Amino acid sequence: MTTTAAPTDARRTILHRRIRLIVAATIGYNVIEAIVAITAGSIASSVALIGFGLDSTIEVLSAAAVAWQFTRRDPERWERGTLRVIAIAFFALAAYVTVSSVLALAGAVEPEHSTIGLILTAVSVVVMPLLSLAERRAGRELGSATAVADSKQTLICAFLSAAVLVGLVLNSIFGWWWADPIAGLVIVVFAVREGIEAWKGDACATSVGMILEDGESDDHDHDHDHGHAHRD
Repeated sequence: MTTTAAPTDARRTILHRRIRLIVAATIGYNVIEAIVAITAGSIASSVALIGFGLDSTIEVLSAAAVAWQFTRRDPERWERGTLRVIAIAFFALAAYVTVSSVLALAGAVEPEHSTIGLILTAVSVVVMPLLSLAERRAGRELGSATAVADSKQTLICAFLSAAVLVGLVLNSIFGWWWADPIAGLVIVVFAVREGIEAWKGDACATSVGMILEDGESDDHDHDHDHGHAHRD
């Protein structure tokens, strides 16, 4: 087991600034994403697309909470409260999308084709993972649970983009209208699990977090083994 040295004060200042810039970019992108997704979803009667837009508004709330935290003199002091805000955001999203998806399935509401929705979700599949990776790396180096948790919120946005994109494509090509609300329920599964773990204050035990941890462990083991081989 290796231990990572704590960052110096100068390095911490750089990381604080970096996180503020990342969350600012995340907020800006998600505001645009929310407006476009909710508008396009309302026009096409797409539950998944509207839910995706609402997820973007919740991502804005989550990122704003982190941005506020890192404007404080002692960000670590506000860690627990910020995690609770992120958790509540997850639960609010899950509640809305559950009701909307169930009502859509029960009423057999068939969403229309949405070209704008397809383009938007495809772009998000590319943009969101990049923002998530940048924030996660800075948060892990800084030892900030809230920055790591918010990066997972952003990564979930990427997963949801993919789920909604699949639902929109299936509906457009095959007329499988039920794929849209089903994609919405995928949002609920992720949101509830991540919300519970954020409320507990454990930013590393979430379902998405475990995927990230496993990936980083594999990378570390590979680098460690490579280092031994090089020395041998």
